[in-house]
Amino acid sequence: MLVIGGSAGSFPSVSRILGHLPADYRLPVVMCLHRLRDKREGFKEALEIKSLMPVSEPDDKEPVLASHVYIAPANYHLLLESPSCFALATTELVQYSRPSIDVLFESAADAYKSKVMSVLLSGANRDGALGMKRIVKKGGYTVVQDPKTCSMNTMPQAAMDLTPIDSIISLDEIINFLVKLH
Repeated sequence: MLVIGGSAGSFPSVSRILGHLPADYRLPVVMCLHRLRDKREGFKEALEIKSLMPVSEPDDKEPVLASHVYIAPANYHLLLESPSCFALATTELVQYSRPSIDVLFESAADAYKSKVMSVLLSGANRDGALGMKRIVKKGGYTVVQDPKTCSMNTMPQAAMDLTPIDSIISLDEIINFLVKLH
């Protein structure tokens, strides 16, 4: 399982990542990107243009499939209920956000334990840091975009300040790393 989180400045990075992952990528890719709560159109469609894999906003209880990209829907927390399906929630905002990266990452850590890899990109708040900490605790692998290469470095720096991170690398290095997992 590959989970990716980002906020301010991360959309171009995510587009580049998706443009490099092959259509038969062996992992499911689940993303939480901060977005406007009331804007439901255009976000997924913009990612579909770049991705070789199908991109969707999963429904509650939808199964998780390899070689698919899933994006958290506007104004819903996206969780991995088990290694086989998604859950959606409209519970409180976390770090001023719904969807929240922490919620996705923490649920991925609980469902996949050491079989989850997380990538945290550019962002202007601390969302994702606690999720990365849980992933580390469960034995998963953590990657943050090097804060020096981010348009907004608060998010990756917060994760680095909270927990040991396995890889702190540039976007190009993240892309190369993820492609090699294929």
